[in-house]
Amino acid sequence: MKLNEIRDNEGARKSRLRVGRGPGSGKGKTAGRGVKGQKSRSGVAIGGFEGGQMPLYMRMPKRGFNNANALKLAEVNLWRIQEAIDAGKLDAKAEINGAALVAAGVIRREKDGVRVLGEGELKSKLNLVVWSATSGAIKAIEAAGGKVEQQRIAAEAKAAARVEKRNAEKGKAPAPKAPKGDENKISARAKRTAAKA
Repeated sequence: MKLNEIRDNEGARKSRLRVGRGPGSGKGKTAGRGVKGQKSRSGVAIGGFEGGQMPLYMRMPKRGFNNANALKLAEVNLWRIQEAIDAGKLDAKAEINGAALVAAGVIRREKDGVRVLGEGELKSKLNLVVWSATSGAIKAIEAAGGKVEQQRIAAEAKAAARVEKRNAEKGKAPAPKAPKGDENKISARAKRTAAKA
């Protein structure tokens, strides 16, 4: 066998069908689209259209809500932080924030903030400055002698102060407090507003 004799196996490559090239092509004249009608024309995108009856995607029940302004947080567990400390990538005596976690390779990027989760065992005394932490993570950190500064709480307080100040200037009554919810749902706009204050 020579290099110039190398070929694909029969049927391995199928040539593109050239439609609308006369009756000899096997797909001449109407090019396999049938005769006349909407679908024989170009630019037709019927998709989920069902001839005017209520289409399936509208008949199906819908649930849930996606908040476009929700913060995207980088989540990290306690065992991952402890692993980085044991490997010498993080200094337990220094302040640990998002930038330090990125530099140590614990997380890839900070996103809108860092959220600490309580999975795993923590042995080191830490001083964490993060956007938020779960109650389990806070208990574990404080049990090890460390402390957690949650930027979320400060941001909420600043945002609330700004709203109260604006309402006072306009002579409005203070707004009722919203029920407690998931802190991850705080909008990015609220975070930016608090940062400007």
